[in-house]
Amino acid sequence: MTAPTLAEFEAAAAMLRGVITETPIDKSLHLSDLLGVPVYLKLENLQRTGSFKIRGASYRLSKLTAAERARGVVAASAGNHAQGVALAAQQLGIAATIFMPLGVPVPKLLATRGYGADVILEGATVETPLRLAAEFAERTGAVLIHPYDHHDIIVGQGTLGLEMWDAIPDLDTLVVGIGGGGLIAGVAAAVKARAAAAGRVVRVIGVQAANSAAYPPSLAAGHPIEVATTPTIADGIAVARPGDIPFEIIRDLVDEVVTVTEDDIARALLVLLERAKQVVEPAGAVGVAAILEGKVTASGTTAAILSGGNIDPLLLQRVVAHGLAASDRYMTLRIPLPDRPGQLAAVAELLAQAGANVIEAMHTRHGQGLQISEVVLQLSVETRGAEHRARVIETLQTAGFDPTVVED
Repeated sequence: MTAPTLAEFEAAAAMLRGVITETPIDKSLHLSDLLGVPVYLKLENLQRTGSFKIRGASYRLSKLTAAERARGVVAASAGNHAQGVALAAQQLGIAATIFMPLGVPVPKLLATRGYGADVILEGATVETPLRLAAEFAERTGAVLIHPYDHHDIIVGQGTLGLEMWDAIPDLDTLVVGIGGGGLIAGVAAAVKARAAAAGRVVRVIGVQAANSAAYPPSLAAGHPIEVATTPTIADGIAVARPGDIPFEIIRDLVDEVVTVTEDDIARALLVLLERAKQVVEPAGAVGVAAILEGKVTASGTTAAILSGGNIDPLLLQRVVAHGLAASDRYMTLRIPLPDRPGQLAAVAELLAQAGANVIEAMHTRHGQGLQISEVVLQLSVETRGAEHRARVIETLQTAGFDPTVVED
């Protein structure tokens, strides 16, 4: 499969002008200090519909014939592609049916319906909606708009790369999250074409969630293979098998693919909130997670794409708490106590002496394994890092208490 040409990307960019937003690029002083080179963030979380998906969807639908538009379109998505297709279809007056998994975040569901699409919820993962969407297309004649495995989708996503090259002409390393591969295939092809025309070389590094990482084994095998996945907070890139078309482009143009853990992603979201003031969904933060965890070695100006910002507020609340715990800034302690007056006050005084702030407390006589003369105190405590966390635990142990850290 030949990668799209620079002329195709430029034509797509011209077509999308006025349809999409040319999102800002922001320099991250925190990540620049950490990596020792200038680091920029492409704020695609501020794009229309909250992610880059509107680029590929709009370009793909713009290429449909009048007869195809009359038949309507169908798509399957965990959320971002759904919104992109729904809005693009609404703007072009095309009927859209979207299949989404049952657990789709509520904001993504409501937004997709708000753009006028007929939404059908089915299946635990995106694989079921993909199958149902294909069956719907076969049955009704609607045009299937695949989220990543189509040439026009890749060309549309690649317009993001042109914007980055124009804004950062000394770009050396580009870090991009990978699900099915449409975004990184398009961006890598566009950026490397521009770089070659300027006599320069840009490294492109892909990042996957470790719980759903089909590209490393597929690249090692030389062809797409399906892997067993486990749940990940980065649901937007939870894809069990690479797309056939993007795989060939990625194999030829992407220099390296790394993975990040759930804790890595949670810490990255927290850093983006605190340091960059950006609300980003987990899938959109994997590039920053790779930088924070030392998975990216850069010799020059580096950029990461914040590919989406559509995160359920309830998930954000949980992820922030998890990120704080992963950064040793928050922990929950379970402390057995003798059932006599003054024990709760004694623990509170010790925590105050250690400089730990109590966020939440639960005191109960009911619990598995407790003796009749025992109670259990469960405390959620704010700490200032690994050293302070260890000191808090040591303070309690020195006073004769036996705290246990409760893991998520």
